Amino acid sequence: MAGRKGGDRKKAVTRSVKAGLQFPVGRIGRYLKKGRYAQRVGSGAPVYLAAVLEYLAAEVLELAGNAAKDNKKTRIIPRHLLLAIPNINSVLLPKKSPAAAEKEAKSPKKKKAAKSPKKKVAAKE
Repeated sequence: MAGRKGGDRKKAVTRSVKAGLQFPVGRIGRYLKKGRYAQRVGSGAPVYLAAVLEYLAAEVLELAGNAAKDNKKTRIIPRHLLLAIPNINSVLLPKKSPAAAEKEAKSPKKKKAAKSPKKKVAAKE
């Protein structure tokens, strides 16, 4: 027999579970395709995007939870999110340490090479 009739099937495992994420990889992939952001979407793109979105959401929720705890509340309300948003830059874009800033200042800047003059092509007669 060529096909499987009524055989036991393996349980489907989502790409979110395979990647260890909470955000839906399949749905994000569908949005990327339907949005026509590019002609083709690689298989790793929705996984990466889901991971980035999950990380950002976790950071915002952590700061909002801290704001709720500061107000002696156990539930996050929109006000706590508003209090958390201004602090998000310090988490996502940390300031450079003095050593890193000094190292960057010492590194020589790359100079663009001077363009060679274009050769004039002799006109064919």
